Amino acid sequence: MQFTSAASGLCAAVALIRGFKAGSKDLGNFYVDFVRSLTRILLPLCFVAALIFVWLGIPQTLSGYTTVTTVEGATQTILVGPVASLVSIMQIGTNGGGYYGANSAYPLQNPNPASDVLQIILMLLLPTVLCFVYGEMLGKEKESRPILWASYGLFIIDLVIAFIPTSVLGQGIEVRFGGFFSAFWTVVTTAVTTGSINASLYGIHPLVILSAFMGMLIQATPGGKGVGMMYMVMYIVITVFVVGLMSGRTPEYLGMKITGRDVLLVMFTFLIHPIIILIPTVLAYATGAANAIGVGSGSLGFTQILYEYTSAAANNGSDFLGASANTPFFNISTGLVMFAGRYGPIVLLLALAGSMIGRKRHADVGLRTDSVTFSIVLIGSTLILVVLTFFPFLALGPILSFFQGHSNGFG
Repeated sequence: MQFTSAASGLCAAVALIRGFKAGSKDLGNFYVDFVRSLTRILLPLCFVAALIFVWLGIPQTLSGYTTVTTVEGATQTILVGPVASLVSIMQIGTNGGGYYGANSAYPLQNPNPASDVLQIILMLLLPTVLCFVYGEMLGKEKESRPILWASYGLFIIDLVIAFIPTSVLGQGIEVRFGGFFSAFWTVVTTAVTTGSINASLYGIHPLVILSAFMGMLIQATPGGKGVGMMYMVMYIVITVFVVGLMSGRTPEYLGMKITGRDVLLVMFTFLIHPIIILIPTVLAYATGAANAIGVGSGSLGFTQILYEYTSAAANNGSDFLGASANTPFFNISTGLVMFAGRYGPIVLLLALAGSMIGRKRHADVGLRTDSVTFSIVLIGSTLILVVLTFFPFLALGPILSFFQGHSNGFG
């Protein structure tokens, strides 16, 4: 399932690019793209990554358990298995489901700083590569610039917020890797919708949690494999439309006029996210489901509930409630949110790509979308959209926790 989930995201992204490519007759063949994604990208990458992980000390065996002798001379039974294989596709496919309950905070799944850094690199690999694939497939390599620059511009903003407690306030929680890599991992795993962890969210500073929220709410910093690039195209269309209104020109992208239907599709896509996050969050309190699992009415409790649905909507998987959320209400509601958050945007953005096929293109593009200036405007418009939508809820959660003096983390 982790391979097929990752491959389906790649297929959706490639189909979207074909819709914007001049001369395309259709969005391609899903089954051809699916097989190519598995055999030419995911399987080879995971094979090499798994071998490196074994070399770094991660278990790889078909045995379920092994008995070892401890330093004190006692015996201990340890759960093992094909851990290296699972970790490779878990990080490359931005899936996040670890072999152990503690995920990559568990020493056998993440034994040393080298394995920690490699897993971070693998999480960022495919989302970053797809930024270049976009320009390559369009035949306009410069069009990769706004996607790449804006994605990592937003990513750097998240890092700056997250590193304030580790650098200025001196906070850190993962003693094996230090506060820097704990915060860095948290920002990366939420920026690329992986959801794996190398430290407990309960001990992380509120500003790091705020950065995690931003990554999951924007979903394009650089986002999950495939879907992150699709979301950035959505933000580009919105930005082009807004700039066109401000300058009095007809909105155009890649020489194509942006119609009212295009704007409706991207706005519906954007609105899916706040709807499936904010409504269930309110219902969790209105129905008493939040109080039933012992979540209080303070900023920490609200942050936990909001994080639960934000993570589900972004198909992230990192969790702030733990086993306490194993109730019918949260299981059903988060399942529905995951389904809508995964397939709703894909369907609408593929509809946008389909509407672009055969559309007339003009030689005089007008607005340059491959410049640094446009990338800066894109970053600004994306932040404004997301912040204006979610700021009141973030203010009641991690921001309030910070100003209440929770400088030593939530724990």
